[in-house]
Amino acid sequence: MPRASRFVAVTSTAFLAVSLTACATSTPGNLADGGSSDFTPITITHALGTTTITEKPERVATVNWANQEVPLALGVVPVGMAAATFGDDDDNGMLPWVEEKLEELGGDAPVLFDETDGIDFEAVADTDPDVILAAYSGLTQEDYDTLSEIAPVVAYPETAWGTSWREMIELNSEGIGMTDEGDALIAELEDEIAATAAKYPTLAGTSTMFMTHVDTADLSEVSFYTTHDTRVMFFEDLGMVNADSIATASAATELFSLTQSAEQADAFNDVDVIVTYGGEDLVATLESDPLLSQIPAVASGAIVNLPSTSPLGTAANPTPLSISWILDDYAALLAAAAGKAAAVTAE
Repeated sequence: MPRASRFVAVTSTAFLAVSLTACATSTPGNLADGGSSDFTPITITHALGTTTITEKPERVATVNWANQEVPLALGVVPVGMAAATFGDDDDNGMLPWVEEKLEELGGDAPVLFDETDGIDFEAVADTDPDVILAAYSGLTQEDYDTLSEIAPVVAYPETAWGTSWREMIELNSEGIGMTDEGDALIAELEDEIAATAAKYPTLAGTSTMFMTHVDTADLSEVSFYTTHDTRVMFFEDLGMVNADSIATASAATELFSLTQSAEQADAFNDVDVIVTYGGEDLVATLESDPLLSQIPAVASGAIVNLPSTSPLGTAANPTPLSISWILDDYAALLAAAAGKAAAVTAE
């Protein structure tokens, strides 16, 4: 039975003719080294099962957040990918670093899958992929099983939405037969991050907390991302540390966010810097609250307030292409807040 037989039939108009002028040996959606005669079958074990890829993928599709950035960073234009719905500054379904990379490669835009109401399985099937990358995702078992009827699927290693940017590159590059290139990309980004962190020595050792979106109309609870979330993981890449209060709370759960009563705000008395999303009135609201104002980061004004609707806010969640695009700006904001915290400590 054809792998996409239960979905809408594929027609010639469903395919994109993508020319990769930056990769002279590439063909539409194809891997840069071409050919499959020397391909060794790949078996990847992940949280939702085991995936075996027996032939070199030529048509690469991706679902959920940012997985398309791995093939793009390695010079491969996907035949289809999820449309961006958060931080899209020009409402074209693509974040600026993805759009920039497509322009660099000289390719037309892939098919954009609308995932507003979940994965569009018919749209994915219509792109006739050889592999579906989802190493950073929230796939359910049902999602995975349905996608697997279309093509082999690379799912997340352990926890939904808990795949670090390194693991995202490792798994997705393995899934397209480009493990060595993926390792080289990781090394390049690590060097870039280390060089940037060295420019901002105040970051080193600064304890940090990433609050989730704050409801300024109701400050009775404090919500924060745990150490299982990729935003929080990235602090350590920059030389910062997770506050012990956050690390302790995170150790007792596999969830990527938790909520705590504001009456227990003194639990966060070890937080030097807070990163969060919010409007212009957020800082003033936190500072005027009798409980939350006791948190050291609030008292010192060491708050990085990211715009939730712009690329800057989106890039706090590190991905293979966004890291280079926003790294210095983000590090500068964190360093400014760390400086405020250090100034208070020195008094």
